[in-house]
Amino acid sequence: MPSKKIPRATARRLPIYYRYLTVLLNANKQRVSSTELSEAVQVDSATIRRDFSYFGELGKRGYGYDVANLLKFFKGILHQDSLISVALVGVGSLGSALLNYNFHQDTNLRISAAFDTKPEYANTVKSGIPIYPAEEMITQLKEQQIDVVILTVPGSKAQKVADQLVEAGVKGILNFTPVRLSVPKSVQVQNIDLTNELQTLIYFIKNYSEDNK
Repeated sequence: MPSKKIPRATARRLPIYYRYLTVLLNANKQRVSSTELSEAVQVDSATIRRDFSYFGELGKRGYGYDVANLLKFFKGILHQDSLISVALVGVGSLGSALLNYNFHQDTNLRISAAFDTKPEYANTVKSGIPIYPAEEMITQLKEQQIDVVILTVPGSKAQKVADQLVEAGVKGILNFTPVRLSVPKSVQVQNIDLTNELQTLIYFIKNYSEDNK
């Protein structure tokens, strides 16, 4: 384990490395070089070596990295060796899609509870996941010891729900709303703004495509 906090940019790349190493192991690949990793995950090899250096000597000069050992190491770093329960708040169109998906592929994450204000959703089951009334959210999160929540409520309700999540002891929020939440420093928020991402993508398509003509 690292003796100090690693940069956020490095932390964001760790799941990418983990997924590709899983592919290599499934293909019976025994070792891989930083150059091979670079070509596969589209991260330059110098950055990969720097990312790995935060965790000590993970490879050998002239040999590269042992795939099985490196995968095992990152599995521990990313807490992939135990099941992690996640809750979803807001069973609208996006929330329903996430319930149907429920992290099926090669992950230890599972949505184990959902919450919504609509009476017709209360005490029902969708995609095998129980949906509780919103008024039971704080109690259920505490009882089920859920630390991570996916937030897909309307923007107008986002901060109020976030305050309740903090009260319930939640440590992390994956925020799909356009609102930038105000939470204590002890709570981590990851913002997923689909509109912003699409607008950025379109900007690059328009500008970079014209430059390459």
